[in-house]
Amino acid sequence: MKLPPPDSELGKLMATLPQTGAVDWIGLRPKRDVAMNEVDEVVAETGAGLVGDRYSGGSGKRGITLIQAEHLPVIATLSGHASVEPATLRRNLVVSGIPLVALKGRRFRVGEVVLEGTDSCDPCSRMEAALGPGGYNAMRGHGGLCARILQGGTIRRGDAVVALPITDSNA
Repeated sequence: MKLPPPDSELGKLMATLPQTGAVDWIGLRPKRDVAMNEVDEVVAETGAGLVGDRYSGGSGKRGITLIQAEHLPVIATLSGHASVEPATLRRNLVVSGIPLVALKGRRFRVGEVVLEGTDSCDPCSRMEAALGPGGYNAMRGHGGLCARILQGGTIRRGDAVVALPITDSNA
């Protein structure tokens, strides 16, 4: 995603975030068709993925997936549930306090790890089984963000999620 120049009006608007976020939940799925494992911390490998996750070692574009904590109640309501557990939605991180859509196409830090938002994390057909009929549509627009790992390290529950300044080199 090409961002507008940082000195343009739209660039200034897109660069302004009211606060930092936080990691609320971390999950790994070691193989296809198995449940997510909740963990307190995970190692992110540059250009690869999360150690212990099935996508580790892939293209890197989907090295890590994130979903907005504030969207979980929306997804639950739209799918007819009182609540939805993070593991049901099959994303690696649940973050709160920062709009993930604002991180698409830009760099951000999660704890000591530097990520770059690559694309929306659209729901898959498995959401029908996980959430029931209409689960796929309940998640549309709320699926979160895929990111590549630019600088590896450890991510821990409670770590800050901070957008990095937009420069001409990463715009």
